[in-house]
Amino acid sequence: MSRRDLPPLTYLRAFESAARHRNFEKAGDELAVTASAIGQHVRSLETWLRRPLFTRLPSKGVALTEAGERYAATISQVLDQLNEATARALRPETPNALTVSTLPSFALNWLIPRLGSLKERQPNLEVRVEISVSLTDFARENVDVAIRSGRGHYPGMQTDLLMEENFFPVCSATLLGDPARPLREPSDLRYHTLLHEIPEGIPDFVTWPRWLAALGMTEIDATRGPQFSHTFMALQAAASGQGVALATNVLIGDYLDAGRLVRPFAHQFRGPHQYYLVCPETSAQRPAIAAFRRWICAEAAAHVALGASQ
Repeated sequence: MSRRDLPPLTYLRAFESAARHRNFEKAGDELAVTASAIGQHVRSLETWLRRPLFTRLPSKGVALTEAGERYAATISQVLDQLNEATARALRPETPNALTVSTLPSFALNWLIPRLGSLKERQPNLEVRVEISVSLTDFARENVDVAIRSGRGHYPGMQTDLLMEENFFPVCSATLLGDPARPLREPSDLRYHTLLHEIPEGIPDFVTWPRWLAALGMTEIDATRGPQFSHTFMALQAAASGQGVALATNVLIGDYLDAGRLVRPFAHQFRGPHQYYLVCPETSAQRPAIAAFRRWICAEAAAHVALGASQ
């Protein structure tokens, strides 16, 4: 590799701060030096580049030249990347630990109940679970793997399909056995309270209006009923006999196995998203990550097989 011809980092930091603040004094305060020192570094950088980056104003302020605007935008990105790389390098080396980022409902209803199985198979592996509905920026965040609901398009990432998602109604056995209000087919939902999950940050989520429309049930008012921000809230309300909730094969947890909830009929709707395990390709074979990938893929396959047999 050829030797890089670069100006001193001190010059670049001074220029980037001054460009961001449009003021040498504020840049000096940020970098704990005097405004005079900022000005000297900027002048040295201009000499190095052989072109002006600032126009000095009569009011003692400064304005970026056209070349300065372009250079500042690039240098700001480069310094951000350098800061992120340094932060990653400073992280303590923990080869037997990893951080998993996932959605709240997936963590509560699927992942956490199964972590005991992971501990049995990998007793030396320490797992930290973080909750987030946003896509993970692996360059900025201290996250090793992420579990997300999406369409599987994650460029530059190792992507493992865990489960496809189907939506279906669930209710308590008591509600199902009410002779005054039958619940044997989708059209019977008109006699019951619909429990709505309205999660934040999840686009294209399957709601009651969408589910009923897919079955051609346009005569039912799909907007009525209480709303909840998380799956476990809607499922708990349904288990308490308060109405009928939409559940998914992924997030139903042990409600069906324990008999706390039942499916009144077999109708279901395939969701637009699937669940994926995602991590950078460069770290996918790291022993802790590889062990976690093997475990969760096996757990997901067993979960799918169990659902198919029910």
